[in-house]
Amino acid sequence: MANILVVDDEMGIRELLSEILGDEGHVVTTAENAQQARELRQAGVPDLVLLDIWMPDTDGVTLLKEWQRDGLLTMPVIMMSGHATIDTAVEATRIGALNFLEKPIALQKLLKAVQQGLSHSREAVRPAGYRPAPVAAVVNGAADGLHTPEHAAPVAAYAPALGGEPLHHGTTASTPFGQVADNAANISFDLPLREARDAFERAYFEYHLVRENGSMTRVAERTGLERTHLYRKLKQLGVEPGKLARKNH
Repeated sequence: MANILVVDDEMGIRELLSEILGDEGHVVTTAENAQQARELRQAGVPDLVLLDIWMPDTDGVTLLKEWQRDGLLTMPVIMMSGHATIDTAVEATRIGALNFLEKPIALQKLLKAVQQGLSHSREAVRPAGYRPAPVAAVVNGAADGLHTPEHAAPVAAYAPALGGEPLHHGTTASTPFGQVADNAANISFDLPLREARDAFERAYFEYHLVRENGSMTRVAERTGLERTHLYRKLKQLGVEPGKLARKNH
């Protein structure tokens, strides 16, 4: 988990990046202009900054120069822009930016750049103190589960299909895996096919989310789904990735 500061004047961009990075397990703080970014940087050192170039008060390149001049450019900074020229990107890199992302930002490029930035960040010694509040989970819905014990079939017996090992092995109802096992065990074979399938898929994705500690990237790889499809599927099923990740701590 890392502390990431997102600086962008567009609310939609801030919310999208917060959602994606929050689902990756990072703590995200946002600023809508350079002044807010200055204040947050004075309060502490983030592990990484995603900085937009074109902002209404002070542009990102100017802010980058300020941080360099004042000795505050002690964290990796990734610049973002939908209108910047190659010259602007080169200038930002010369000043000290680690990378440059062009909007609209492709998901894989974003995650790769963030991973590289954080790897670079860990090589340096950073002062402590930057502890922004966690971003709330964006995907909403209640993971109710379906309970018809009088007709429930022992679906947990088929749990190896959910990841190669029985869900109930070494778990109790008080653990996240135990709760997932209970949900799976209570799926009735007497349900209509659509409802039974949804209940199974809910237990399936809950298992993988707990197993991968809420990392949407790893769950997408495990389940063989595109990440955007995975987001839609979880929302449809009422599964909350952030809630399951917190339970696993």
